[in-house]
Amino acid sequence: MNVLSCGLSSPQSIFSLSNQKSRSQCQRIYCFDHLKSQNPSNHQIHGLGFGVSRATRYRKRNNGFTVKSVVDFDKILESENSSIGGGDKNSYLYDAIIIGSGMGGLVAATQLAVKGAKVLVLEKYVIPGGSSGFYERDGFKFDVGSSVMFGFSDKGNLNLITQALAAVGCRMQVIPDPTTVHFHLPNGLSVQVHREYSDFISELVGKFPHEREGILKFYGVCWKIFNALNSLELKSLEEPIYLFGQFFKKPLESYYLPQNAGNIARMYIKDPELLSFIDAECFIVSTVNAMQTPMINAGMVLCDRHFGGINYPVGGVGEIAKSLAKGLVNKGSEILYKANATGIIIEDGKAVGVKLSDGRKFYAKTIISNATRWDTFGKLLKKEDMPEEEKRFQKQYVKAPSFLSIHLGVKADVLPPDTDCHHFILEDDWKNLEDPYGSIFLSIPTVLDKSLAPEGNHILHIFTTSSIEDWEGLSRKDYEAKKELVAGKIIDRLEKKLFPGLKSSIVFKEVGTPKTHRRYLARDSGTYGPMPRSIPKGLLAMPFNTTAINGLYCVGDSCFPGQGVIAVAFSGVMCAHRVAADLGFEKKNPVLDTALLGLLGWFRTLA
Repeated sequence: MNVLSCGLSSPQSIFSLSNQKSRSQCQRIYCFDHLKSQNPSNHQIHGLGFGVSRATRYRKRNNGFTVKSVVDFDKILESENSSIGGGDKNSYLYDAIIIGSGMGGLVAATQLAVKGAKVLVLEKYVIPGGSSGFYERDGFKFDVGSSVMFGFSDKGNLNLITQALAAVGCRMQVIPDPTTVHFHLPNGLSVQVHREYSDFISELVGKFPHEREGILKFYGVCWKIFNALNSLELKSLEEPIYLFGQFFKKPLESYYLPQNAGNIARMYIKDPELLSFIDAECFIVSTVNAMQTPMINAGMVLCDRHFGGINYPVGGVGEIAKSLAKGLVNKGSEILYKANATGIIIEDGKAVGVKLSDGRKFYAKTIISNATRWDTFGKLLKKEDMPEEEKRFQKQYVKAPSFLSIHLGVKADVLPPDTDCHHFILEDDWKNLEDPYGSIFLSIPTVLDKSLAPEGNHILHIFTTSSIEDWEGLSRKDYEAKKELVAGKIIDRLEKKLFPGLKSSIVFKEVGTPKTHRRYLARDSGTYGPMPRSIPKGLLAMPFNTTAINGLYCVGDSCFPGQGVIAVAFSGVMCAHRVAADLGFEKKNPVLDTALLGLLGWFRTLA
């Protein structure tokens, strides 16, 4: 079976739970054989470049880096970019232009395309995916961001990635992860989140036997929310025909809209350490504690990992974006790469087009920004043109921190047998959970897919929260030295806690800071979404897809429901539904529309 296949006769996804294929099988991108290279620069190859610190044997062996997968993929630049020129504002060749091809933007684009809309996606780099992309160095194929893939199963209605792929006739082979994450926490607390829910609950109750009833009740509420959502076809909560016709038929969702996971947990659980564990559970999802994580978000993620499980795509996370991009083109829409959007064109109070850095302008009936809210309102639009609604949002929310990312290639024998793929490490004090560099998330995708690294090696992707202010004002020399120092301390912690001999096993290393995320992913301050300044009223304060500017929509991790792959996929589905209704591809009630959007706007002023 091909690793990735698009344009199939059957749109249903296929899930093979077999072992890994060889690297030669997994590396080729079958959807992109028609592409032609334009020799992009090293740091442009896969959309994210890091400061490089190579181990000696790899520097000698390979002066540069491996670009085998790019040979197939780059051809899209000439074959597609050459046919796309600047548009005439009077012609409106496109129903929608989407700025950015992150997961949220791609899901919105493909969902619109299958409804019959003509879509143009503008991508700054030479491949799609954004923080769900990939890059290759010295035979290692690294995921740029998270490798924990929620919403990627073969059942239910919350498998949003699967549905997005199936909608454009694509399917992928996946590998099941038996353990979502292995927690290594203060006071020697170790908890494995097993794929089987009963195994996870048994382990957690074994650690906190006096809280058995509270554990069952809290996670039971999570399951009630999940099951209710999983029984619905998810669409836009800003579209009243859907909201009142389907969503509010499930009163449970309505009740939990203004609730936070921390409040619900405290209704049933008293043990402070167990509550801290639930904070850590939510922190992985949202980079904030349980008191700041909406209960609906927690319910979706904390149960999906058991219902459909975490499934890793063969060949890496970047294959998802490639597949969606190919499916989009097969549906008659277009992607323009190396298209750096610098401004949204507003005429008579309506968003009508996008201007690129090379001067070209493209026009459409609607504009969707997959940039952060801060990049959309303040860069793509002038700050003086910022609507009051966005000013309120920026007062209520701050930018979530960025990350220090460390990608390592290590000798395989440094990992003990049966090492889990994903780990979360907080060694000393629960109070350090949200501090910069306080906790560490570790992913080892080669535990699942050996094809991502040369034989006899593993990939370690390490990331920890970090603010861009910590990296500003440094000379190039001091910046590089600080990267080595901070990364070295993180690696020392992992060596002490998990993998003795780790440092001496390293054969390849790259370090990225928040400045890296800002530069290569065009994210303001390197941020990955909003973080409430105080305890929020559930989801009511979060911005949705519509904006105060006519014809302009937002999608991605700074919109409801927030951060994470399944969250941005949900954002993309909702955005496509709302835009399709406004474009006439879905039913619409103008009177109810006006009333609902006004009500949601009022709720956000109260939060």
